[in-house]
Amino acid sequence: MAPRLDVSGIWGPVTSTLDWCEENYVVTPYIAEFWNTVSNVIMIFPPLVCAIYYWRKGVELRHVLTSLSLLAVGLGSWMFHMTLWYEMQLLDELPMIYGTCVFLYSLHHHDKPRKSRNLVYLVALCFCSVAVTVIYLMWKNPVFHQVCYALLVAALVYEAIVAFRNYPAIQPLVLMSVGFYAFGFFLWNVDNIFCSHLRKFRNKSHFDTGMVFQLHAWWHIFTGFATYLHVLFSCHARLLHLRTHCSIKRLGGFWPYLEIGKTP
Repeated sequence: MAPRLDVSGIWGPVTSTLDWCEENYVVTPYIAEFWNTVSNVIMIFPPLVCAIYYWRKGVELRHVLTSLSLLAVGLGSWMFHMTLWYEMQLLDELPMIYGTCVFLYSLHHHDKPRKSRNLVYLVALCFCSVAVTVIYLMWKNPVFHQVCYALLVAALVYEAIVAFRNYPAIQPLVLMSVGFYAFGFFLWNVDNIFCSHLRKFRNKSHFDTGMVFQLHAWWHIFTGFATYLHVLFSCHARLLHLRTHCSIKRLGGFWPYLEIGKTP
């Protein structure tokens, strides 16, 4: 957590329990942390397009919800970094818990029969979401949220390993997703630990560094892309199990997407 500065734009004083390393209201008085805000675009537009595409292709609802869950996190994170209000912080952090539970439920069912439902697993994830919410509202400690989120991500990595063992075709996307996420997490830690040094460097620099040394913004980009890849390989594994024709294509030779055909 960066030291609070006596700077406020149109959103007023900081009320969140976290104030990240990016200096507040430097770029514009309308956005508290400019780069940390706009970097959330990667978690807003790609999953929105993905959700619409999955819906039109008749993919199971749980996979549409995985895309919408990432979209919800992106919107919440945008509002949080734009305002630095406590209410918007909750809108960012709690959907991270809920969304990861949706990811877990969806990936857990990748090799299950069509229309199967695991009510015990569903109830456990709902209980986890409610418990984290209640405790976090009573005990406003960001570390508690971070630990809970880390445990859910660890469970998600386990589910991903099971999935690519069953369907090796998704292994490249799984490895890319884990790799990008791990690198984003590394940048997140560097930003937190060496915040004072990063601020001094940005302040003393004689050129406009822009977003280059805003490592929390890069955390958004790398983990946003990693989570988008998760949405792809989760749906890909499921469609392979259902024997639906599908393949990974690259838009512009770079951006991966799942092309879905018809069930034979």
